[in-house]
Amino acid sequence: MTNVGIVIVSHSPKVAEGAADMVRQMVGDDVPVAWTGGDTAGGLGTNFEAITQAIHRAWSEAGVAILVDLGGDETNSQMAVEMLREDWRDRVVICNAPIVEGAVIAATEASGGASLATVRQIAEEFSR
Repeated sequence: MTNVGIVIVSHSPKVAEGAADMVRQMVGDDVPVAWTGGDTAGGLGTNFEAITQAIHRAWSEAGVAILVDLGGDETNSQMAVEMLREDWRDRVVICNAPIVEGAVIAATEASGGASLATVRQIAEEFSR
């Protein structure tokens, strides 16, 4: 079974790594998980190259759900998706969900074999 991958993007590398660690401890290794955070100088921020690399690390034929913590992350994530191979773009979504709770519930759903659309829907229920 191929499960949806999860990418966690935060302005803070510690927040992103901590959320990814929580996901791994909750669902194990059945879900590909990658994280990225911080700018190229080591401060707070994000960059689309690092997000692109994280998408590649979490890649699954079932797709990848990206969770972001602030607006700039979403913009850089959108750029990263646009730079992907054309046949991958439709299988990557950015979820409007809280980064920790959303990532955990998204990964939980993904570990059960849920589709990318279902993973996104479940994660985004936390933002309502």
